[in-house]
Amino acid sequence: MSEVKISAETRSEFGKGAARRIRRENKVPGVLYGHGTDSVHVTLPGHDLMMALKTSNALLALELDGKTELAIPKAVQRDPLKGFIVHVDLLLVNRGEQVNVEIPVNTEGELAAGGNLLEHVLNALPVEAEATHIPESLTVSVQGLGAGDAVLAKDIPLPKGVTLAVEADTVVLQVLSAQAEEPAAGEGGEGTEA
Repeated sequence: MSEVKISAETRSEFGKGAARRIRRENKVPGVLYGHGTDSVHVTLPGHDLMMALKTSNALLALELDGKTELAIPKAVQRDPLKGFIVHVDLLLVNRGEQVNVEIPVNTEGELAAGGNLLEHVLNALPVEAEATHIPESLTVSVQGLGAGDAVLAKDIPLPKGVTLAVEADTVVLQVLSAQAEEPAAGEGGEGTEA
C-alpha cells in the first residue's frame, strides 16, 4: 500500500463553533495520537482526506510542523445524510510496526446449484499486519460450496507477514439453503370451497 501525502495543520480552537468554521473552509478536524505521546489536534484538507480514505486502511504521510508523521485512520465520522467527513481519529505508526486492522473480505466463484445463499458473517477480517504493508482486501473462493458449508478465518489465505487477530475457528462466510415460502391458508390450491 502506498503512502498518501497530506498536509496538516495543528489547531488550537476546540468545540462545535470552531469545528463548524473549519468545515466551512472545506477542512476536517481530527486528532492524531499514539506511541504514548500527547494527542495533537489537527486540521486536514477535506478533499484530499476524502480521496485518501476511499481505500480502507489508508497509510497517510502527514506533513505537520515541518515533520512527516505516518498514521492510519482509526475512526472516521461522516455526516449521516450527506456523507462528508465530519471528524477523523488518526493513529501514529512507525515503519515495521505491527498494527491491528480489519481487511475487507471479497468472494469469487459460484455456489453449488440449488438456490443457496451466501451470508457474510464478517465483512472484514481482523488481522495484524506491518503498518506499511496492509493489504487492501482479501479474496476467498466460494466455488462449489453448498448449504451448511462455512469458510473459517483459518481457511482464508493471508499474504506474507499478515496474521489473524481473531480465533482461527471464527466463521467468516457461511452458505444457507434458501427457504421456500409456504402459501398462506386459504390462498389458491386445494381445500378451498366456494
